[in-house]
Amino acid sequence: MKKTGIFLIAMLFSVTLFAQELDLGIKAGANFANISDASGLSNKTGFQAGAFVGLKLSDKIGIQADLLYSQQGAEFDGGEFDLTYVNVPVVLKYYLVQGLNLQAGPQFGFVVDDNVKEVFNGIAEAESSDVSGLVGAGYDFPFGIRVDARYNFGLKDIFTEGKGKNTVVSLAIGYSFL
Repeated sequence: MKKTGIFLIAMLFSVTLFAQELDLGIKAGANFANISDASGLSNKTGFQAGAFVGLKLSDKIGIQADLLYSQQGAEFDGGEFDLTYVNVPVVLKYYLVQGLNLQAGPQFGFVVDDNVKEVFNGIAEAESSDVSGLVGAGYDFPFGIRVDARYNFGLKDIFTEGKGKNTVVSLAIGYSFL
């Protein structure tokens, strides 16, 4: 019985310590998207929303993964490319001071809706997935608010025929429940 009590106290203590380093919350923001390697296109404004989970590994290093619904694409004279993704960025966060951090890592995207086939009259389609790199900066306020600005640069063409990669500047605000 004594060993069980000590074990339970030790588990409670370790879970409490772990939870202090865990970051779980929601976020939303604006996307300013375009498609590189294509002429005659301009930025398309959309939104992103989802959840994040992070873990602070030390005073200077943390890791965060997001699950985001993201509107992307581009506009042109005759209309716009609508590309809607579920994105999963995984970023390494390097804390400069207090909550100020630099972010970098990969992002994996999965198309959930697009109008590329209609825009190209069936000649080309959107790829079903995307891979991007991202860099950014953020600030984690001590009262749960999180803000970040990121630049996503496509590493893979998004069309089955032709060239073009996603480029997205995103600004987001979030709230951590832990």
